[in-house]
Amino acid sequence: MSERTVSEPTLDPADWSALRAVFHQAVDDGIAHLQGALDAPVWVPPPEEAKALLHEPMPQGATPVAEVYEQFKTQVLPYGVGNVRPAFYGWVHGAGNAEGVLGDLMAAFMNCNVGGRAHMANELERTVVDWCKELTGLPPEASGLLTSGTSMATVIAMTVARTRHADGDVGREGVAVACKGMVGYTSSEAHSCLSKAFDMIGLGRNALRLVPVNADREMDCDALEAMIAADRAAGLKPFMVAATVGTVNTGATDDIARVAGIAKSEGLWFHVDAAFGIGALFSPAHRERAGAMREADSIGFDFHKWFQVPYDAGIALIRDGRAHYATFSGRKEYLASSERGLAAGEPWFCDYGPELSRTFRALKVWFTLKSHGFEGIAAIVNKNIAQAAHLAEKVEAQPKLEILSPTRLNIVCFRHLGAPGMDDKALNALNKDIVADLQEAGIAAPSTTTLNGRTAIRVCLVNHRTRTSDLDTLLAAVLDIGQRRTSTASAA
Repeated sequence: MSERTVSEPTLDPADWSALRAVFHQAVDDGIAHLQGALDAPVWVPPPEEAKALLHEPMPQGATPVAEVYEQFKTQVLPYGVGNVRPAFYGWVHGAGNAEGVLGDLMAAFMNCNVGGRAHMANELERTVVDWCKELTGLPPEASGLLTSGTSMATVIAMTVARTRHADGDVGREGVAVACKGMVGYTSSEAHSCLSKAFDMIGLGRNALRLVPVNADREMDCDALEAMIAADRAAGLKPFMVAATVGTVNTGATDDIARVAGIAKSEGLWFHVDAAFGIGALFSPAHRERAGAMREADSIGFDFHKWFQVPYDAGIALIRDGRAHYATFSGRKEYLASSERGLAAGEPWFCDYGPELSRTFRALKVWFTLKSHGFEGIAAIVNKNIAQAAHLAEKVEAQPKLEILSPTRLNIVCFRHLGAPGMDDKALNALNKDIVADLQEAGIAAPSTTTLNGRTAIRVCLVNHRTRTSDLDTLLAAVLDIGQRRTSTASAA
């Protein structure tokens, strides 16, 4: 074994056996962290003293890795966001899985740049992309790129859509010349990543028209058609429409088939945001409606939500692989490829997105899907959907609680009705306090949202560890906290 010399510094350890011991301890602690997830508080607020200890001067000298790890173990590990716990219902955070952690660990050991060249990480990403094309129904010639999440996938898809429909060369002339009057459409319930994408690709947020929703909080397709007609009459250029499978607010799914038909008849790019709603493809009750995404020009979704892959991992799928390549390709001479050697391996992934340096995300996705199979993921999806129905039924049976939106897919929105005579302002404050109390007590971590001016306790079920009994505990705690808070307010 070669030894490190003073004249030729390296970052390899002087004592590999000591480093190995730290790694073994870290793996044991990490597995214990996951194994104990069922019994731990869902969230522990980071202590101020622990936060203060992290804010230290920039390190100049070396610290033994055992000491660095101990600081992490005591000051960081116990204070995560809580999504590994079964009672985490806030936002749309998957719980991860142990096999995916193993993939992430080995990807870090390999330290591959999956921007291009001839190595196995690229082949494995192509495999994952092919699986996703098969899942969504896109054709074999479609292209795909793993991303940090649906937000970046949306930027990539909207960039391709803009370039495809521009009147000129956007890359050379810019949007002011090539994209005059271009406008797009999505539901008022759509994720904010769409408006951010319009900002980032130079069209501006005002160019994204927000279509009203119906009583089920789905895109009003009649309104969509009217808005397209009005914009054409005003001399503007409609170029895309985005539908959602599983909105973040309520889990609603737009009428994907009808939106696809409108897009086709109007000559628009059709995008589907299926960030977590991709799981609907595994549900007998939701598969047909969601399955119309096979008509999409582009699809974005996340693996780190319902697929339970550790953060972060998403994907952009583009039906027209040639348009995708044409939008982002173009390398300098120092990145030229060759027919043989390490510089082979065409096409390179850097030609399908803005990043040349790309991490080996596909490995944790591959580990997860190989270890559990799509059947395993489907079982979790259907369990969570059944749990949402169970929770909604329990809420509707409680006179002190009120459902605020139809329960679609895996999200339940409800509120505590407080004491007689409380107005909406007081009820909004009460329900915000109930959610904060639940979080700070470590009982559960739902989130809040606002529906028609009313604050909802929002429970989103994408966690493979959640048990139905956890939801019963949540409801009991909501009722108890609500009763105590209204009693205290009345006494005051």
